[in-house]
Amino acid sequence: MILHSQLVEQTVDRSVRGRFLKELVLARGTWPLAMVRKRLAQPGAQSTRDGAVASRAVLLLIHGYAQNRYAFHLPSRSWVNQLALAGYDVFNIDLRGRGRSSVLGARRPNHVLDFIREDVPAALEEIQRLAGPQPVFLIGHSLGGIVSYCVASDARERVAGVVSVGSPYHFALGSRWLTAFAYLFTRFDARVPLPNAVIPARSYGRLVRAARRVMDSRFTPLPFRGFHPGSMEPHVLEEHMRLAMDRGSIATMREMFGWAEELRARRHGSDGLFGYAPRFEALDVPLLVIAGLHDDLAPPASVRPAWERSQSTDRKYREFPAGHIDLLVGRDAPATVWPLVGRWLDERARA
Repeated sequence: MILHSQLVEQTVDRSVRGRFLKELVLARGTWPLAMVRKRLAQPGAQSTRDGAVASRAVLLLIHGYAQNRYAFHLPSRSWVNQLALAGYDVFNIDLRGRGRSSVLGARRPNHVLDFIREDVPAALEEIQRLAGPQPVFLIGHSLGGIVSYCVASDARERVAGVVSVGSPYHFALGSRWLTAFAYLFTRFDARVPLPNAVIPARSYGRLVRAARRVMDSRFTPLPFRGFHPGSMEPHVLEEHMRLAMDRGSIATMREMFGWAEELRARRHGSDGLFGYAPRFEALDVPLLVIAGLHDDLAPPASVRPAWERSQSTDRKYREFPAGHIDLLVGRDAPATVWPLVGRWLDERARA
């Protein structure tokens, strides 16, 4: 259901701007879910009735843990707008408990499987109702990439390909800090079970904004910074922390850290990835896996196994000198990550 449409002129990056048809879309699943749809506007269009240019393919962008759709779209740097400018029909979702979906009443999740089995399938159904029956490319950041792996395993006929950006396949592998934190969290939670409370990522965003010079310094010892010091211009970092940082949940954190602890204790076998590992690894779907060499939340050692274990006949792996957030909106992303994904999509959209 399209709730609102308008023609907008917005920034892609720096001095590059574009004119787009922007639509607020509502998908009805277990809970109402909000998406923003962007397409390149027809030349000379004066109203939304003039429509958008014909799209090359349809994309669904899925944000990570404790973030929202703004992870892909900042006023000063928007990967959403870059993809729409390239001729793609781009849907950018707020998962339940995040952004507009939270405003519409979609409560925080009880399980990661809520995203996999309910939210994204409902979004795909609405996307294909609006854009046509063609399969959709999934582009997921962090937890969004993990969700994409699982959704593709459940609904291969609906998925044209998967791009994961900074998405751990073996959570915490390669990070002693995350492994230690997972151990402490799971031990404490086993003794004093924690309620499914909110994780206030917005508070971290406010802290970074208030103490940016300290938080963005390479001399500040932060094991879970989430971005590489100096990777983003001050105004871009401020925008991300103000707009994209949202709320997480204890339930999702429990499942992620439980996954990491199973791996540490050598109990993590072929039933990993929330039970989806065997099906994902056997899945023959176009796959692009991207990791950041400076990513303190999803080090390459945790990301690369998705590519290594996949049996896809069309799979690719790339690393960039970037942190977790900078892979999406860092200073170098428009010249590194964005073009790589663009070329990958172009080749498969023509197939």
